[in-house]
Amino acid sequence: MAFQPIVDLDGGAVWGWEALVRGRNGESALSVLEQVTDANRYQFDQLCRTRAIELAHRLGLAERLSINFLPNAVYEPRACIRATIEAANRVGFPLDRLQFEITEVEEVRNDGHLRRIVEEYRAIGFATAIDDFGAGYASLNLLTHFQPDTLKLDMNLIRNIDQDRRRQLIVHHLVLLAADLRCTLIAEGVETLGEAICLADMGISLQQGYLYARPGF
Repeated sequence: MAFQPIVDLDGGAVWGWEALVRGRNGESALSVLEQVTDANRYQFDQLCRTRAIELAHRLGLAERLSINFLPNAVYEPRACIRATIEAANRVGFPLDRLQFEITEVEEVRNDGHLRRIVEEYRAIGFATAIDDFGAGYASLNLLTHFQPDTLKLDMNLIRNIDQDRRRQLIVHHLVLLAADLRCTLIAEGVETLGEAICLADMGISLQQGYLYARPGF
């Protein structure tokens, strides 16, 4: 697992860390995820969670830890979360600092099942997020089924936003939507100072991207 910080421009500090799967020799997440099948999906998802928690503890990352998960790997929410809770308790990582991101790697096959997962996780004390919001399978459809704590804006909405009026209008309305839904917004893929300033002026102080740090081991 590599870790990339999510910074809080208002507070001038690291708000949290996203755990990102990588190959043994630093291969991309995509190259690893292409090897996930129906046969190994559950084990892969479980090991990613526990490994992220163990490494975050070892590295002294005390802020919120955001972990991607595969909804289709969860056959029963309460049973499938046991290993995660045990890993957190074993190393002393607070459960209320864990956030699970619904990833866009695979299409969610059952919206009702996903809603039960989110409800169960929130009952335990975990935060939940929709990753890559504004692209792929998620977008507005997922918001009709459950209430996440965080929306992570897809990098394609962020790219050159300081120079693109259309992107600015879209993100402006997403800021209003998130406020009405009481969701925290995080801008992903921030690469330039112009993008960062534009987003901050729009009220998005939580940002993540190469401008601040690349994923590191």
